[in-house]
Amino acid sequence: MTDIPLDLGPQARIVACLAEAVTDDQLADSTPCPDYRVSHLLGHLTGLAVAFRDAARKDLGGTTDTDPGSTLPGIGPDWRRDLAEALHELAEAWRDPRAWSGATRAGGVDLPGDVAGAVAVDELLVHGWDLARATGRAYTPDPAALAVAHAFLRDSAEESGGAGNGIFGPVVPVPADAPLLDRTVALSGRDPHWTRPGSGVRP
Repeated sequence: MTDIPLDLGPQARIVACLAEAVTDDQLADSTPCPDYRVSHLLGHLTGLAVAFRDAARKDLGGTTDTDPGSTLPGIGPDWRRDLAEALHELAEAWRDPRAWSGATRAGGVDLPGDVAGAVAVDELLVHGWDLARATGRAYTPDPAALAVAHAFLRDSAEESGGAGNGIFGPVVPVPADAPLLDRTVALSGRDPHWTRPGSGVRP
């Protein structure tokens, strides 16, 4: 993939595999997103995959105009199939070089194509971490996606004035030599050491 900044396929597949392993009795479990249970997180992932698929296609409308924070997302009975298909279509849409140019929209916000692509990568990367941590599974993200997500969040924090504010909330302090994934998660406003309540484990 030399004609696009990043192939979202590897990271999308990692998220799809994590989702496929979720059991029904985990759907009500807590996640690193305070307002989300696992079912809400899965619903959010499905919605964002569809929205950023359509943003890549420049197919603007209801899916790209909706603020994702306006409602608490849910899942349907076929959520595993729906999410897997949406993630596959998302990756395919961003394999078109035209997706990364021009203007588009996501979450009701107008964005340059390359910025929308970076946001899509960040969403997959960080919410993949959320899902892995909430369900007690190992998480090794796609290295290229991790680099893009970290750069996007770092630059966003710097643009906010560098006062500890990130695009998604206050940056959580971590050592400068912390692993890149920990630094990326911290820039998203999450504690890299978050664990499931009652697990008794700190990573």
